[in-house]
Amino acid sequence: MPQVTSDYTPPFLFKNGHFATIYSGIIRSVNGVVQKRERLTLSDGDFLDMDWSDSQTPTQKLVVLLHGLEGDAQRPYITGSAKILNQNGYDACAVNYRGCSGEPNKMYRSYHSGATEDLIEVLDHILNTRNYSEIYLKGFSLGGNLLLKYLGEENNIPKELKGAVAVSVPCNLYDSCQQLLSPKNMLYAIRFKGNLLGKLRQKQQMFPEKISEADIKKIKTLKDFDDIYTSKAHHFKDALDYYHKCSSLQFLSNIKVPSLIINAKNDSFLGPECYPIKETTNNHSLYLETPTYGGHVGFWGKKNITYTEKRALDFFNSL
Repeated sequence: MPQVTSDYTPPFLFKNGHFATIYSGIIRSVNGVVQKRERLTLSDGDFLDMDWSDSQTPTQKLVVLLHGLEGDAQRPYITGSAKILNQNGYDACAVNYRGCSGEPNKMYRSYHSGATEDLIEVLDHILNTRNYSEIYLKGFSLGGNLLLKYLGEENNIPKELKGAVAVSVPCNLYDSCQQLLSPKNMLYAIRFKGNLLGKLRQKQQMFPEKISEADIKKIKTLKDFDDIYTSKAHHFKDALDYYHKCSSLQFLSNIKVPSLIINAKNDSFLGPECYPIKETTNNHSLYLETPTYGGHVGFWGKKNITYTEKRALDFFNSL
């Protein structure tokens, strides 16, 4: 479909992409969402945790929420999404990826931008244990790339899956990595790397034969982390091989489920290759909205409801 026109215009402060990003990630808080945790044992013996919140009225509609890099199901962008969905007739299942629910996962591997095998197991579990006639996906950043890759792969998409929304998506992982390595994003990169290294040191204690302290000390950048850990733990040759194989950009032309991508033009995490204009123009199931403002998973809105939270609800309701 042609690019969707956006009318998002926030107050002056939130027109600054960095301010919008930092406010959403650090300052914003969301109250009133009651979550109940369910642990899913995966087919390889590992686990991940899902945090469920229920619609205010009985429903057969569910939205599966997928967080970003080093996020979890309690981040405000997840609980904010769950809140508006629960208030409007949707249950929400917020997935914590392996190792993201406050407890280390059992295996040396963890999660990554292309780990669609775990999303498949989550959806299979939901369909086998719950009674939903309509299921939707909503993902943020890494989670957005994950769901788009899943929808465009040669997967058997369940008939119950009706639509998807992906917010602030690094459709080209190498392009996004280059942005994160640039000076404008230095503070974000330091924060991400610190969190990732903390988890990697846990892995080193659990699996000393797989990674040494010397290996960890070689990690100076996020790309180093992907070269030394992500690629090796998940059977890629190196970081570039991981970025190439897991970028959702190459899968977008195959998507048949109605899907909306919302990427702000002032998102400092995204380079030119993360705005898939050609791919969305040539695919009638794919919509691209590029608001001028919003930052990375920012999109401030009135009454503590972000623009993308309202936009996703409207999109799901329209299908």
